[in-house]
Amino acid sequence: MAFKDVLSDDGTRLRAWTNDPERRIPGPTVVLCNGLGTSAWAWPALLDADCGVRVVSWNHRGTGGSDRPVDPSRVGIDAFVEDATSVMDHFGVERAVLAGWSMGVNTMFELAVQHPERVAGLFAVAGVPGDTFSTMLGPLWLPRFAARAFSVSLSQALRAGGRALSPVATRLPVGPRGIVLLGHSGLMFPVPDPELAARAVKEFLRTPVEWYFHLAVHTSRHRRVSLSRVHVPAVFVAGRYDVLAGSRHMASAAERMADASYVELRGSHFLPMEQPGRVHELLLQLLDRVSPADPAAPAG
Repeated sequence: MAFKDVLSDDGTRLRAWTNDPERRIPGPTVVLCNGLGTSAWAWPALLDADCGVRVVSWNHRGTGGSDRPVDPSRVGIDAFVEDATSVMDHFGVERAVLAGWSMGVNTMFELAVQHPERVAGLFAVAGVPGDTFSTMLGPLWLPRFAARAFSVSLSQALRAGGRALSPVATRLPVGPRGIVLLGHSGLMFPVPDPELAARAVKEFLRTPVEWYFHLAVHTSRHRRVSLSRVHVPAVFVAGRYDVLAGSRHMASAAERMADASYVELRGSHFLPMEQPGRVHELLLQLLDRVSPADPAAPAG
């Protein structure tokens, strides 16, 4: 792992990272649009030196060592797209397969619409191409308008009361045992590496609650992407019991694309930690499909 400081288009300093600082991995480059406020530690498979994929990514504005923007309103999906292209430019990536998790799926689909020349394929994990908040609480089968109203209202309330909650969140005793208990809560399923998952959760909790939900409220304004404008291969990987990105909405998005497949795994929203091997296998399958047929896709 190596971390780099990258300036985005509006001058915001981002903490970018790569799993291959010396370009030793003999595989293609993937640009990871990560889950909101999450870190590299949430992707155990990508931290393996033999993963066969060079990954470049960044931490969201105001999280994980990245600065908050001067204008605090510049934190929506459009700003994240600017951050993604700035990171790609810094690492010399002209065109790549994009991987996205959770809200990162919004970012990568929006990037594919705004900059189609830079996108060779899309790998969506536990996320939908826009209007994410209307798909939350999917297992409850709420109407989209009701799910959106509840999720946005809850985020606004947590943003307002976040200053009181942040000192508590940062002091939570998160360890492997806690992860094992969380794996039986229904929110998350058991993970093969509780120690690494605990590190991922600790990193996540470093972000002040009020800032995290400030980001969430702004990303909730991102509407559904017109999939007719996306013309690259895509894979949607859904968790059957995901309460933060409805699997049926992911399946519907895959059906509306000309070259997309849908895979549903027994898991929750945290598939990169719960089933790292299977998720990575599906990513490699997409890369095998894209790279031979598309000479413009980067070889690393």
